[in-house]
Amino acid sequence: MLTALPRLGVDLGGTKTEIVALTPQGSELYRQRAATPRGDYTATVALVGALVDAAEHALGLPSGCCSVGVGTPGAPSRATGLMRNCNSTWLNGQSLPRDLVLRLRRPVAVANDANCFALSEARDGAGAGGQVVFGVILGTGVGGGIVVQLRVLEGANGIAGEWGHNPLPWPDDDERPGPSCYCGRSGCVEVFLSGPGLARDHAAAGGAPGEPASIVAAAAAGDPIAQATMQRYESRLARGLAHVMNVLDPDIIVLGGGLSNIERLYRHVPLLWRRWIFSDRVDTPLARNRHGDSSGVRGAAWLGAGVEGVAAGG
Repeated sequence: MLTALPRLGVDLGGTKTEIVALTPQGSELYRQRAATPRGDYTATVALVGALVDAAEHALGLPSGCCSVGVGTPGAPSRATGLMRNCNSTWLNGQSLPRDLVLRLRRPVAVANDANCFALSEARDGAGAGGQVVFGVILGTGVGGGIVVQLRVLEGANGIAGEWGHNPLPWPDDDERPGPSCYCGRSGCVEVFLSGPGLARDHAAAGGAPGEPASIVAAAAAGDPIAQATMQRYESRLARGLAHVMNVLDPDIIVLGGGLSNIERLYRHVPLLWRRWIFSDRVDTPLARNRHGDSSGVRGAAWLGAGVEGVAAGG
């Protein structure tokens, strides 16, 4: 018998959509996932509704009783309410927050998936206990989220934490102007620190084409080109995070995304970033996420429970 209503979180991804139900203490009660109907906005909204309905039914609860948060690959525009910056491009320009409210018949909190990741890790993950947590996504793209006292900081323009589209700080001559970014600029942090950016840099230096995991393995086996690639990557990550620390000075930085599994980052980057941080000592730890691929959907559940911000209204 449930003594308190669970919180439902939905992670709306490009290939899969996942739902989780959490107790107020963070224990998992239910989880389900389904293939995302790529390219079909109406079917995407319907899928989220069906997953929420199924979760409440499976838990023996009446429809509409649970809070719902949804993590998305982009975010609603403050100016129009329409989705923007989604790599799931069929969401862009759509009134997703409004349409989810209409489908689910309740308030729905909608936030960028990087913000959900940061909230999850701040709530009961690697950043638990930190007053200011910076959550970093290093994957196909580069993103970030800021959580202050268990509340996501979205900012006046809804872009707080978007460090991936700042220029790489303190660039070397051979890093200027840098590769072109999809945002229309060159030399963004994302084009250097994303998984594709790491692979591109390695190939440009004469390394064998491959995914980041193979480059890391080659470096560990002593391949000199791969070792040099990883050293460049670590220097760039150290500079990028030092720039964030000089502005935000968080209690902890938590890495997520596929590249967060590179163990050597946690040893090497904190030794490198001291050079660029404007302080005589650096107490901020660099930590690997605790919840892995579940952080996004867990963060969405905490988001919907009112831990962060104001739910999207109709």
